[in-house]
Amino acid sequence: MGKTAVVIGATGLVGRALVDQLVGIEAITKVVTLTRRPARHDAEKVENQVVDFDRLEDYADYFTADMLFSCLGTTLKQAGSIQAQRKVDLDYQLNAAKLALKQGVSHYLLVSSSGANANSRSAYLCMKGELEDRIKALPFPRTSLFQPSLLLGARADFRFGEVLASLLSPVLLVLPWLRRYRPIKGTEVAIKMAQVSQSDGSGLAVFALQDVFVE
Repeated sequence: MGKTAVVIGATGLVGRALVDQLVGIEAITKVVTLTRRPARHDAEKVENQVVDFDRLEDYADYFTADMLFSCLGTTLKQAGSIQAQRKVDLDYQLNAAKLALKQGVSHYLLVSSSGANANSRSAYLCMKGELEDRIKALPFPRTSLFQPSLLLGARADFRFGEVLASLLSPVLLVLPWLRRYRPIKGTEVAIKMAQVSQSDGSGLAVFALQDVFVE
């Protein structure tokens, strides 16, 4: 039987590219995207469900699948406050993971961040680290955490940091001590996640930045 994949954050940079990757995998016969607003996809195997992330437990049945890809995220500017950003980047994703676990999902895959650390002075890296710690405590048969750096790619909103990073990429690639900060394309993260989902494995695996780049 074919497998079912659920994707949250399917309208974001990584999420959009990931859905395209999953569509091309023969072993996956159904891709369920959970979004706040309708998000159509041309592929027949993609099923979009509009949900209220503040009442995610009302949509528990949508998490009945083999794997959950969590690509949800926002910026401080978009959210308006650290508290609002934590709600999206931490609370929503943690709630989704718990629901997926209850529904029998065996493989959980999360887009985190390079430098994620619950003790970081950076509010963003702190919330990413806290999410990682809490996800690790959930008894999924298999958990895969991906830690990319700044993501590059076409977005609906302008992000100066990403434009600057793309211009500095040649320097970051040449200087060894800066390579761990080099940006990565969202499509590369999506490709890596899709590849990992089709490989054998169990337990916890953490893919640091250098591991996320596609060979």
